[in-house]
Amino acid sequence: MDQCTAVTLLPPPDFVLRLAAADGGSRPEAGHLLCELAADHDGDHAMALWDDDTNRTAVWARWRGERATLAELAWCGAVEDRGEDACGLFAGHPSAHDWDVTDPTLAAVDAVLAGEYPYLAPRDGV
Repeated sequence: MDQCTAVTLLPPPDFVLRLAAADGGSRPEAGHLLCELAADHDGDHAMALWDDDTNRTAVWARWRGERATLAELAWCGAVEDRGEDACGLFAGHPSAHDWDVTDPTLAAVDAVLAGEYPYLAPRDGV
């Protein structure tokens, strides 16, 4: 399943702009947010910004249209069948778990690199 291709800008908060102006520093720039959910998800788009290992949560940017909000959300508790990987999305996410989501851009880059450098490409059973 392909990853959602939604992207938006997250402008710096007003207090950050005020701090930069008070210090005489350059104006902070907006950051790009790329949705991490599967392409068919319902509701808001979402991207993890940073995690809090102590509380087993992460701060997620969630958006619909041009308005983004930040929320501290618990991690999804699902573990893939082999028990090796936990889902890297938030609890209650509205789409497939992250191990079933493929970033189409990275898949295309992997295919080109595997063609150019076949000796570096992963092999089945290795």
